[in-house]
Amino acid sequence: GRLGILIVRHLKRLERVILGYLEVCDGPEEEARLGILETLRCTIEHAWPRMPCRTPVLLKALLKMIWDVHTDPGSTPELVKAALLQGAAECLILLDRCSERQVKVLLEGVYSSCEETRVRECIRKVQENT
Repeated sequence: GRLGILIVRHLKRLERVILGYLEVCDGPEEEARLGILETLRCTIEHAWPRMPCRTPVLLKALLKMIWDVHTDPGSTPELVKAALLQGAAECLILLDRCSERQVKVLLEGVYSSCEETRVRECIRKVQENT
């Protein structure tokens, strides 16, 4: 529909906004980040043919966010952290589907070199998704 067309037309700008929001923790409730993960999910769904070339950049941003959430010493409640990690995993699964499993391949190296249980769990969700 219309949203899809708007998304595709403004993809470059939207991508910058998404990447910017993923980088910043906005307090314990993380409303902006949770919202932007939802936006990213819709974007991938609507603009999937344009996603393969953007996969590396988005993958890096999502992994960095997963890591930040995991290592955040702040006051973010466990439920919020879980929601962020779940949202990130969902985006990675969608990216993986539209990039012909490129994400799974790229994640293998991360998984094998990472010892953090939470981060590994998040990656495993993506890898086990068919």
